[in-house]
Amino acid sequence: MRHRLYIPAATALLFALAACTQDELAGDNRLPEGEYPVVIRATGLSVEATPLAAPSTRASVDGDWQGVTSVALKMGDAVKEYTVTASTDFKSATLSRENDPYYWTSRDPITISAWWPFDNADITQMPAVKVAEDQSKLADFQNSDFISAENRKVEFNNPTLEFTHRTARVTIELKPGTGFTSVAGATVSLVSLSADNGNPTAIKTYNASGNTYEALTAPQTVAAGKPFVKVELGGGTFYFRPQNNVVLEAGSRYKYTVKVNATGLTLEGCTIGSWADGGGESGAAEDLGYIYDSNTKTYTVYNADGLMNIAELVNGGKTDINITLTADIDLTGKNWTPIGTDYDNSYKGTFDGGGHTITGLTFTTNDEFAGLFGWLNRAGTVKNVVMEGVQITSNQIYGGSIGGVVGYSWGTIENCSVSGSVSGTVYVGGVVGAQIGGSITGCSSSATVKGTVDVGGVAGQTNSSATLTACYATGNVTLEIYPGKDISGGGVVGFKGGNSVLACYATGNVNSKGSSTGNVHIGGLFGYKYATAIACYWKNNKEQGIGYNKEGIVTEATKVDGTDVTWQKAVDAMNTALQNAGSEWRYELKGALPTLMKQ
Repeated sequence: MRHRLYIPAATALLFALAACTQDELAGDNRLPEGEYPVVIRATGLSVEATPLAAPSTRASVDGDWQGVTSVALKMGDAVKEYTVTASTDFKSATLSRENDPYYWTSRDPITISAWWPFDNADITQMPAVKVAEDQSKLADFQNSDFISAENRKVEFNNPTLEFTHRTARVTIELKPGTGFTSVAGATVSLVSLSADNGNPTAIKTYNASGNTYEALTAPQTVAAGKPFVKVELGGGTFYFRPQNNVVLEAGSRYKYTVKVNATGLTLEGCTIGSWADGGGESGAAEDLGYIYDSNTKTYTVYNADGLMNIAELVNGGKTDINITLTADIDLTGKNWTPIGTDYDNSYKGTFDGGGHTITGLTFTTNDEFAGLFGWLNRAGTVKNVVMEGVQITSNQIYGGSIGGVVGYSWGTIENCSVSGSVSGTVYVGGVVGAQIGGSITGCSSSATVKGTVDVGGVAGQTNSSATLTACYATGNVTLEIYPGKDISGGGVVGFKGGNSVLACYATGNVNSKGSSTGNVHIGGLFGYKYATAIACYWKNNKEQGIGYNKEGIVTEATKVDGTDVTWQKAVDAMNTALQNAGSEWRYELKGALPTLMKQ
């Protein structure tokens, strides 16, 4: 849209202080000094479909002069404020200055610059374009517009001054696609924008009418492959990533017709509106599967693709982000890479599963650390997640740490459960392969666990300052004995070092295959233990709860025989121990075996 400003000589004559004859003007181009003030009649402004609201302090982006009271006008080195007098319909206006106006001094063309808005603190400088971050209200959308006429020649006999927009305009029309019957209530934003001159990197658009959304941006380029259009609808977030650079030029309007599908966005086409033709691109959009909250700095994940993308973010260096699941996640058929593959990108944030279930985690790897998480930093926490039907196999011949939830952990694991199968070599556990420091609390596993060295139903190994509280395993544990190695296997933990074990139990059978010239320690609870065990119970094929117990270490490990020691007695003893330790966790016996709850 261009605003045409006319400076007619006939109008100027109305302001002359003295009359001149044709003969007086015929000798040369000079005009009497101070007699012909420059008066601008602004016409040719048209209003498009954008609805009008109450008068704002800035003109409409569509060319309505409503609310505009003045503009900056520059001739030579001087800049003056000119008053705007709008017509009754606000579609035209007269620009004039009562005191100390500019004057025509001859019939030669003059060079004029003008702009709006202007900075009252320094009217001599045209301000940089800076648009509003939230343009969801009409006034804020309008207030983001900038117009100017820069170094334009104005003819005495045809004094037309043409303004152009200094912003780019983006219009998005939403349509329901597959999985949606309506797009009402959507929130549409432009993202991945430039922060130059203090501009926002994301803009919330104005709902102009129905399913049409608009925003004004500073001129810039959005790089190919970056998210550009963001649509939040029905609990999901959808993004359009252009295949080519999007060049947003001043004075150009870009109109996108966007179909929202449950599996992502499809752009039916990209056309240019009545501003200048700035070009565009058609393409497909994707659902990233997560929403980022900048206030809480939390990534909310609601589908499998979201979890895959989050893993990529962490492994790409964003190791301290917080992650929350808001829905069950099905990873069936997904090529999973654990979150935090090694020490350098170990996870340092808080992952809260919200009690939701992750199913279909299936992969075979040669990597050293494997699970939902590969490596959990001492600052990291994983909690409230149910791993159902995992199938994890590690063929790492030199060792590794393999677990249903975490491979190698220094951090905090709480209220997690695992079913399925976990198989590896060294340090293999249903929940965690190796826990070095940190804590495992309120966790359980029914997964079958197989390994060669340090294998357990909950953890393959715990060491250093690690604690294990209120955990149990009901899955079978198999040791495929590696010749010449020291072997430890147990229903709860294979090799138990670190600090105390409190109120844990195991019911899965513990078996071994093969022989070794090294030490082989197998127990119904622990294979090798040199940490205190309080109120721990087992009921499986082993008569010995602990394969090897270091001398002098306190051991409260009791087999449930169903006669003298029942599960009810075990529950009472474990709950007493938990209460005495100040734990919030308790066991309850509503079926054949105790289950956990948090008070």
